[in-house]
Amino acid sequence: MPIIKLKGDNLHLRNGEFYQTILKQPLFLNSIPKCGSHLMRNIMRMFVPVEQHYRNQFIQLPTLQRDSVAWDKMRPTLSWGHLLFTDESAMLLKDTRKILLVRDPYDWVLARARFFMSAEFEGSLDHLKDGQVSVEELLNIMIFGTPVKTPPMSDIYIHNGVSWLGTNAYVVKFEDLLYHVKNLDKLEAEVFFRNLFDKCGLDIFPDDWRERVRIGSDKEQSGTARENLTGHKMEFPKQLPEAQKRLVDFAVPGLRKVLGYE
Repeated sequence: MPIIKLKGDNLHLRNGEFYQTILKQPLFLNSIPKCGSHLMRNIMRMFVPVEQHYRNQFIQLPTLQRDSVAWDKMRPTLSWGHLLFTDESAMLLKDTRKILLVRDPYDWVLARARFFMSAEFEGSLDHLKDGQVSVEELLNIMIFGTPVKTPPMSDIYIHNGVSWLGTNAYVVKFEDLLYHVKNLDKLEAEVFFRNLFDKCGLDIFPDDWRERVRIGSDKEQSGTARENLTGHKMEFPKQLPEAQKRLVDFAVPGLRKVLGYE
């Protein structure tokens, strides 16, 4: 299993600076890995009492039964994870509000590559961290995977994301979340967050919502923010090269369209 080494944060302490409204229904923040999971999680942690945070870990399919207590409607909690869509997960989350965070597949390939090659991640591709392959070859591995060692993006996007579409999961694009975090003083940011919090089942939209979002979205509080990843020995482009964009379209045809990126 991969090992992720992240620094801690003090958001559970910062949470106490604000009046918190009790969550009345379980809320699960689901996401495709490397789609801004920590950004969404840290923001929402500022709007729910610490006592209602399910802090065991990022919930995934192997721990589904053990962590199913997170969705007990008699004891509502805020939980988060990377959960595959299955018959079992659909049943267990039947009475839970669900947010699904997605990201443009083109940008996801780069984000996944940067994370895999960072010192914060230890996994099956560590032997490539010293530059044994080119950046382009590494990006192709992110797209198509390698047998046994790492899954292709098609498996990740289909089972973590696309399979949840058309259900009562509320879809949020990482790009939209990031834009509004950076433009909190604009009216459209207020509309965005009002709608998000409504879908999360938060009864009150507090007057200090901007300050809470600023604290939760602080990059210093996130061990997975691009700026906080260390140990890179590869220079990654700002945008996915055209050749790799075509490979994404070949590997998972129609993916960007069904997610609303075309």
